[in-house]
Amino acid sequence: MNVVIAPDSFKGSLSAKEISLIMKKSCLDVFPDAEVILKPMADGGEGTLDSLLFTTKGKRLHIPCTGPLGEKIKAPVGILGDGKTAVIEVASVSGITQVPEHKRNPYRTTTYGIGQCIQFVLDQGLRNIVIGLGGSATNDGGMGMLSALGAQFFSEDNEKPGMFGYDLLKIARVDLSRLDERLRHTRILIASDVRNPLCGQQGASHVYGPQKGATRDQVLQLDRALDRYSNLLEKQTGIQAKHTPGAGAAGGLGFALLSLGAKIESGAELIASYSHLEETVAGADLVLTGEGQSDRQTFYGKAPGYVAQLCKKYGVPSILLSGGIEGEMKDFHQWFTACFSLVNRPMSLTESMEHAESLLYDQSLNIFHLIKSMNRGEKR
Repeated sequence: MNVVIAPDSFKGSLSAKEISLIMKKSCLDVFPDAEVILKPMADGGEGTLDSLLFTTKGKRLHIPCTGPLGEKIKAPVGILGDGKTAVIEVASVSGITQVPEHKRNPYRTTTYGIGQCIQFVLDQGLRNIVIGLGGSATNDGGMGMLSALGAQFFSEDNEKPGMFGYDLLKIARVDLSRLDERLRHTRILIASDVRNPLCGQQGASHVYGPQKGATRDQVLQLDRALDRYSNLLEKQTGIQAKHTPGAGAAGGLGFALLSLGAKIESGAELIASYSHLEETVAGADLVLTGEGQSDRQTFYGKAPGYVAQLCKKYGVPSILLSGGIEGEMKDFHQWFTACFSLVNRPMSLTESMEHAESLLYDQSLNIFHLIKSMNRGEKR
């Protein structure tokens, strides 16, 4: 039996690699002779760096840079196995999980560290960069990142604002004349499952600002500031990007990267292309995938949804294992052959996360025992 295991991470609990290894163990405990191929997935958020490094046998470096609150941190930067492509994960540099809940306030967070990571990559002579945009704590429109790369911003009084979200409100002029020239010769791919534009009711501030701690008043002010800022930047670059789907990703960091000539792709599809997932699924007898919480968003750009699409394309059975499943099961069965929650008794979210490893192993084991029993029935 040829089994492909391609889960996303269980955020805050298990990485996609850890999940893959647990599922593999449960499979081999029931089918010792099975061929098990691991393809840990992500969709541009947390786990993107790990998935790409695992898939390509790349290496991880840790570099000093600025964290989301302006603090000094060491952030991971990946170099893929080809030695030519770098990976930067926003969740690991300017991520919301790095900010204590009582300090979450997009007025006080910055993407400056992302720009520093890009500079580091350029200094290594690399000109291909993949940036995973999910999981940010920011709403600065990428102003912090651009500042680190040489862009200059000025207020009405010709003073230079700071690098945080609140400083967006002060910007009246943009000067890109000192922007790092190497960016002109650099290919940047954005991995994201977000399709929101920069501004408006479906934009970065209105949709994601409250999740990052923004008050109603801050949402309105940041949205107006992003609109003004984007007009200034578009005039300088000649690139009309504010309405592009995905411009609102990572609090507008997507817009700033698009303004540098970056291209945006589905995070799940981009990672799958590096891992040659489609060819692997085409030759599989069974595919297992999973995520921490499954709901209607699973079908719109999330990694398990993309895995299910490939399985349907090639007629391969797909099984979803999630910490929780919200919604009508009939909707899930349009994509997945079968779906299972890991929770096997009443328990809190905290308890389920603490016992995620054993819950995952037990449920996976149940599935493989069921398959083994069915195989015996077919032989009779």
